[in-house]
Amino acid sequence: MRSKARKIRSSVLIALLHAMPVVAFIIGPVPQDWLFFAIVYPFSAVGVGVALHRYFAHKAFVTSRPFQFALALMAATTFGDPIRFAGKHRLHHRYVDTDKDVHTPKDGIWQCWIGSMLEPAYCEEEARRQVGDLLNYPELRLLSRFWLVPGLLLIVVAYLIGGITMVGIGACLGPVLLMHQSSAVNYLCHKHGTRRYDLKDTSTNNFLVALLTFGEGWHNNHHRHPRSARAGEVWWEIDMFYYVIALFRKLGLVWNVRTAR
Repeated sequence: MRSKARKIRSSVLIALLHAMPVVAFIIGPVPQDWLFFAIVYPFSAVGVGVALHRYFAHKAFVTSRPFQFALALMAATTFGDPIRFAGKHRLHHRYVDTDKDVHTPKDGIWQCWIGSMLEPAYCEEEARRQVGDLLNYPELRLLSRFWLVPGLLLIVVAYLIGGITMVGIGACLGPVLLMHQSSAVNYLCHKHGTRRYDLKDTSTNNFLVALLTFGEGWHNNHHRHPRSARAGEVWWEIDMFYYVIALFRKLGLVWNVRTAR
């Protein structure tokens, strides 16, 4: 029952997140809506690429407990749950492009792009066994339990400031874009691109996807060196998320940053 309820909840959430920007465009957004988006979206993007993926899932660097929670909150603006994401993603790397992979393109574009977000795929117990390091933190467990709250609070704030159009553009458009950016990596970077490393999986480096996803499209590099904070391994492989991590390091917010090169 819990799995079915979660699937229904996820389906409704994803549908509403997609519907609200459409409603906003029909009504007509105003400049303040785009300003709110411009302020919030960079933090949300860092929350997905730097926090959820490179830190919580792969431990590509070390940080303090307060900044770890700050990263978790950035992810939570997109309804991201560090514990659940890390458990699922670590299992994806273990089973990549096999029958146990939650979003292999071998199962078709729908399952890879959207379906894997609706289905729990792995039982909660199996996923949580992968993230004992994160379960040690009660604040992360609390955030995982109430994973909807930060994103909903952002929507409430947007509504109080600018009404429905600010909700659609400022609070919902960002999570929708990031959702499809992640899906583009999952699908296109296992179907099209080049391969620096001859791996057992089908991962590729895709220049266009990398530009659109702030460096996540250097996917073949990532599957070869999953714990590296730097997906773009040579100078011309632009990797904005790594540049953010490098900035955090200069500011003393993170350290022991892992790189393959």
